[in-house]
Amino acid sequence: MKKTAAISKPPKTFVLDTNVILHDYRCIYNFQDNNLVIPIVVLEELDKFKKGNEQINYNAREFVRILDGIAGDRVFGDGVALGKNLGKLRVATGKPFTQEMLDSFDEVTPDHRILAVACDEKRSNPQKVTVLVSKDINLRMKAKSLGIDAQDYLSGQVKNVDHLKKDIGEVSVSDAQIAALYAGSEGLDAAKLNLKPHANQLFLLKSGEARALACYSKQSSRLRRVDKVRAYGIEPRNAEQTFAMHVLMSTAIQLVSLTGIAGTGKTLLALAAALAQEGKYDQILLSRPVIPLQNQDMGFLPGAINEKLMPYMLPLYDNLAVIKSKLKPTSREVVHIEELQRQNKLMITPLAYIRGRSLTNTFFIIDEAQNLTPHEVKTIVTRAGEGTKMVFTGDIQQIDSPYLDIRSNGLTHLSDRMIGEEIFAHVNLIKGERSELAELAGKNL
Repeated sequence: MKKTAAISKPPKTFVLDTNVILHDYRCIYNFQDNNLVIPIVVLEELDKFKKGNEQINYNAREFVRILDGIAGDRVFGDGVALGKNLGKLRVATGKPFTQEMLDSFDEVTPDHRILAVACDEKRSNPQKVTVLVSKDINLRMKAKSLGIDAQDYLSGQVKNVDHLKKDIGEVSVSDAQIAALYAGSEGLDAAKLNLKPHANQLFLLKSGEARALACYSKQSSRLRRVDKVRAYGIEPRNAEQTFAMHVLMSTAIQLVSLTGIAGTGKTLLALAAALAQEGKYDQILLSRPVIPLQNQDMGFLPGAINEKLMPYMLPLYDNLAVIKSKLKPTSREVVHIEELQRQNKLMITPLAYIRGRSLTNTFFIIDEAQNLTPHEVKTIVTRAGEGTKMVFTGDIQQIDSPYLDIRSNGLTHLSDRMIGEEIFAHVNLIKGERSELAELAGKNL
């Protein structure tokens, strides 16, 4: 019997929105053998983002450089081949609005001009599937209302995040095994417990009313006891915080991600652990992305650049104030914190100032990391030099960036891709400890 030849599907045409390029400047290489169309209004929008120190500014500049390197006159005609097993790239000039668009939309906005290009592509090539790719949900809805297929940019998205929320395993053991765990430092053999854990996986061991916390060591293939550790006046209040403090204080773990709702103590624990170990590091850096609420630009704020940035850095100063409040004002620890700040060994700075630096022997805390793209997180981690420890904290369910979600943000991406590496650990904090009111709000509002 003869084998029937596989029927190859004709390539699709993907029309790219500006936000896809600002999210991933190399996105044009992630569409296999399908063809790409970039509306010329996208280049016009990218031009507005070229100046600045944020990641989106860098992405805008890099994409324009890539386009300049591959483009010729044909980019405005039939298109330019992107490479082996890849499709063609074409820049489409402005297209007139269809009557349906004129009836639907009052304004001539960049989004609507992109829609006009997608409509023209579909009308001109009815035999091919035309898809608008945008990270803007509202634009995708508008496209679908006009009968145009639309989808999010899926490259790099994490398909399932459940394992990040339930990262602590529960294991039933005997009283003798718990006693053995506390008796010595050898720990328990994971294989004898029928476990196949990944590196630095955390476990809650149960035997009747007895409980023990343990962390899996890949090097020894054993579960090691995790003890409650106090750092700079901050003491863990629950099992998850105890696990978090353990991985934060471990010199073998160089990269940590802490997730959880507001008030679970992510940043506070990280800062306390950094201060407790400051003798091992040349500098402690705290940073967070500058995401203005309600799209209010920093230029609206009075003062010089440091004064403009201050409102965005206040939550980090608040955590430092909490630590000081746990200590006596005249204590050696408080005096030391102030001395570290004077010597710039304890610095709070925006992420925009990190680009291009090589961070050697630094304890680096990146707060609100759920507002970073996967590429931004990669850029930050690759700044790490010898002796540096990086801690990313954030709530993956509370994202301020309009083009990121629980599956596409950098913190989720980091946690998912790094699980299993010996120098990485992830802890999801569940119970809010800021106050009963804050926990109630985090759960119900």
